[in-house]
Amino acid sequence: MSFFAILFALLIEQVRPLGPHNPVHSGLRVWARWVSRNFDAGRPQHGWVAWVLAVVVPALASLAVYWLLNMFVGWPAGVAWSVVILYVTLGFRQFSHHFTDIRDALEAGDETRARQLLAAWQRVDASELPRSEIVRHVIEYSVLAAHRHVFGVLAWFSILAAFGFGPAGAVLYRMAEFVARYWRYRSRTQAQPASEALQSAAARAWTAVDWLPARLTAIAFAVVGSFEDAIDCWRNYAQRFPSDNDGVILAATSGAVNVRLGGEALKPVYAPNASGSFQAAGLGAEPPAGTDSTPGREATVGHLRTIVGLVWRSVVLWMVLLALLTLARLLG
Repeated sequence: MSFFAILFALLIEQVRPLGPHNPVHSGLRVWARWVSRNFDAGRPQHGWVAWVLAVVVPALASLAVYWLLNMFVGWPAGVAWSVVILYVTLGFRQFSHHFTDIRDALEAGDETRARQLLAAWQRVDASELPRSEIVRHVIEYSVLAAHRHVFGVLAWFSILAAFGFGPAGAVLYRMAEFVARYWRYRSRTQAQPASEALQSAAARAWTAVDWLPARLTAIAFAVVGSFEDAIDCWRNYAQRFPSDNDGVILAATSGAVNVRLGGEALKPVYAPNASGSFQAAGLGAEPPAGTDSTPGREATVGHLRTIVGLVWRSVVLWMVLLALLTLARLLG
């Protein structure tokens, strides 16, 4: 029933998206702070203990509720619980307003406002960016945000749900991303920073958790875009980006729509409360691009609409595959 849970969650999220300061995400921030404050003793083993408590415990809690509902109420209650979890963890509306506002400003010719919106979204210094660089960075941040908020969640939810683990995969993925970003942010802006051991454990765990979803997203972009160019760019240019997983996604995107990505990265600005949100998109404190760019056309405003089409076609591809698997399971 994964298909129906995802479909209902996406529809509800489009009609009534979660606000940026909702109590669920605020509670998760409190949880992450409490875990780091009480279990981060500065040693590698303590970092892993804190990560397991912060990430695995909420995933297991969601799984326990799912099993109890299925056992004592019935499978419709389990599906409803999956919809609730996906509504919190999955969705375009958690980041798409940033993309839309910047695109509208660029289409209106207001580059100053576009720079201000980009700087406010990612807390970077965008004051000197020319128009093409604004577009390029918006594409990069938006594609990565779509991966983290939609495709990565879909991947882990679908895989674990197929083995009877309900919505645990969605919680695991989003919490792994959140704590890696949040603890790194706290180490640079808060009075009680996370230790290097805790940051290292969270970063390594996030890299492992995101390894498979990143490649599934890249394959989806290749299938719905220019397949040969996307695969070629993935093979030859993914390593030019600082993060291996992000590099795979951005290189595949570049080839799929024939746009030049990478190049000089933006300089992060560490302002208070800049990256503390569970909903924050992009890379937060880390720049999305390296110093070498991929081949392709210079980014233009027209590419923003192309990226929207690429992402939505990928969503349709995911839903069709899940629908076929659901149908096969019902008939088999």
